[in-house]
Amino acid sequence: MIGKDSGVMKAWEATMRKTHAVAKKRANSIFGTISLAQVTEEEDNQDDYDEEDENENEVYEVYLEEKVLPNGDYYTGEWANNFPHGLGKYLWTDGCMYVGDWYKGKTKGKGRFSWPSGATYEGEFKGGYMCGTGTYTGCSGDTYKGHWELNLKHGHGFKSYANGDWFDGEWKKGLQDGEGRYEWKDESHYMGEWRNGSICGKGSFVWANGNKFEGFWEDGVPKGNGIFRWADGSSYEGNFSKDGKDPNGTYHPSESEEGEGHSNWDPQELYSELSGYLVCPGDKVQVMPSQKRLAVWRSAKTGESAKNRRMSVDGRVSIGLDRTADRLQTLDGGESDGSAKTPTMGSDLEEDLTALRVEDAAENLAQLQPLKAPKKSKRQGETICKGHKNYELMLNLQLGLRHSIARPAPTASLDLKPAAFDPKEKVWTRFPPEGSKYTPPHPSCDFKWKDYCPVVFRTLRKLFMVDPADYMLSLCGNDALRELSSPGKSGSFFYLTNDDKYMIKTMKKAEVKVLLRLLPSYYNHFRDYKNTLLTKYYGLHCVKLNGPIQKKVRFIIMGNLFCSEFITHRRYDLKGSSLGRTSDKPETEISETTILKDLDLNFIFQLEKSHFEEFCRQVDLDCEILEQEGVMDYSLLVGIYFKDISPDGEIIPIQSRTPAGDLENEGTPDTTSEAKDEPPSDPSSVKLGVNMPAKVERTVRRSGCELQLIGEPIGEFYNVSLTFGIIDILQDYDISKKLEHAYKSIQYDPTSISAVDPIQYSRRFRDFILRVFTENS
Repeated sequence: MIGKDSGVMKAWEATMRKTHAVAKKRANSIFGTISLAQVTEEEDNQDDYDEEDENENEVYEVYLEEKVLPNGDYYTGEWANNFPHGLGKYLWTDGCMYVGDWYKGKTKGKGRFSWPSGATYEGEFKGGYMCGTGTYTGCSGDTYKGHWELNLKHGHGFKSYANGDWFDGEWKKGLQDGEGRYEWKDESHYMGEWRNGSICGKGSFVWANGNKFEGFWEDGVPKGNGIFRWADGSSYEGNFSKDGKDPNGTYHPSESEEGEGHSNWDPQELYSELSGYLVCPGDKVQVMPSQKRLAVWRSAKTGESAKNRRMSVDGRVSIGLDRTADRLQTLDGGESDGSAKTPTMGSDLEEDLTALRVEDAAENLAQLQPLKAPKKSKRQGETICKGHKNYELMLNLQLGLRHSIARPAPTASLDLKPAAFDPKEKVWTRFPPEGSKYTPPHPSCDFKWKDYCPVVFRTLRKLFMVDPADYMLSLCGNDALRELSSPGKSGSFFYLTNDDKYMIKTMKKAEVKVLLRLLPSYYNHFRDYKNTLLTKYYGLHCVKLNGPIQKKVRFIIMGNLFCSEFITHRRYDLKGSSLGRTSDKPETEISETTILKDLDLNFIFQLEKSHFEEFCRQVDLDCEILEQEGVMDYSLLVGIYFKDISPDGEIIPIQSRTPAGDLENEGTPDTTSEAKDEPPSDPSSVKLGVNMPAKVERTVRRSGCELQLIGEPIGEFYNVSLTFGIIDILQDYDISKKLEHAYKSIQYDPTSISAVDPIQYSRRFRDFILRVFTENS
């Protein structure tokens, strides 16, 4: 074994550090900064170091340029190596403008970005994002001055609102989060804790008349222990709740008080007094600086062999535009190769513009064909009948499950003792073919059956409201299990019950260890948050074949997310990474059971306001527990059921908008697909992630844009029902994943690969999912 301090290990570590840095430099020079990447502070510092290193080693010929670009954008300023580089001004055709520092086509340094609405941001940029310290002034007059990260207020900042309110404190991802003070225009103020833009935690509210409340808050109102103090010194102490009065509350008169004073005060009056003090909502910026594309085309001086590449403002490259000539025209009609020639604007530019229009039209036409319902697929899986290679294994599994589920046990309380979660808490049972005192005779081989933490999983099934008889019937009834046609990427095999309610997955020993380690927090998380999106686990077992082989097969039983009476037309497995995240299947080959990935996604999901807010809260909570447990590589599995499908299989949009804004298909009749009934439309009856009514907006990616995770919305909407949940939550960031990260980082940009540390993975996953899901406006 190689020791930690050995020369071989030191040499390996040095090589990995060197190759990692080289790979990052190469990725940045080719692709720029990946817009969705959330990097740690250490990686940020490494990027800065790499860029400084590039400045030392690369020499640029910087000169002044003034350009009208093929799409009508305008740039004037310093130019180098076919990119804005140095000080410059860029004006987009929609009226947005940036004036400031550029680095190789990316906004980096100090600058000023202005919107056509009149809003402005002046401060620091990094990789195309508002990042660092800066001041944003909204079109309504709101002003924020403070720290930014990835276009969002993040860190300490001061915000003054147009109505006279102001907030001074901590921000996180664009919302007040942490300690802060909010003061209303009448000088009443709150000082204390915030969470997700709402008053939450411990804090005090002081009215302009001198009255004061100190205590605990939740969702903007007092909840829990607190003290209300009057300006005359009297006070009321109790447990505050909007639902009713605390019978144990105590009134304390002031020393100088005469008569009854405030003894008849009703604590519910506190809520009416607070009702007029609302926190102003945040600004909504429709277009972020990092989303603005920079229409820069390679000039002819790069050589005939150079591929045409169109760069975005954050440095991303779109490859695949195939034109013979690539010239830029300056304002006076000259070519952009730096020469002194100034011919009149003529055929070259007209050819370029004509070719661009033809390509864009052909590209959009190809991508905007009407959506078709996927072809129907046969029922998933192969039935395991006699003669199947895993027939005996299925018998063993069903025998063991019957024994486990039917085993008498005392009624379990939801408050479990720590001993129940002990990894050593397991029960072995031997199943000889001739039977025993506790087991029936059976036609299979001699085997042992193990139940891991049986009390915990029995209680979880109770928590999930699973009837033991129905559970046994699904898993151990006369109908055989079905084996999916091929193992997953991890090598695990999957089995489905005949009624599709449950899925059985073979487990590696490492995965079992991870599940047993996080089982206490997993159990408590389900107790605390009934709407959690995490996979539901119903049992963990092991079959050990006796004899010379001594083979062990471990199983986990979990819920099948897509067990529904409604058809699942599209399935997406979303992680927020780009490397290898495509199914590589043409549209005509996609069936109802095809699992599509991030780069296949061509929709943005829109949820009703209350559902969206609950979704955001739950994603944050679920990712937080996974991050704390050191888990990564999980994904959000999303199923879409399209409500309106024509008889010929075409999915009918709600309405489509042409570029001119005309409405089409306005009179198209709704034709529902072959589902039995419509999903519930009453918001109160909808459970998060289960057949949720929603809308999806279709998106289109730019041709050849390999790193564009989310396409551009085109205003085409569809009525759908969504089912989703977080799956594959048992992958540790172990040595194998660290080596995978190191190896792939040599060849690819490290932020585009799936294997990253749990903190970065959680941030990247959350940011991506909360861009794919939006509020239905």
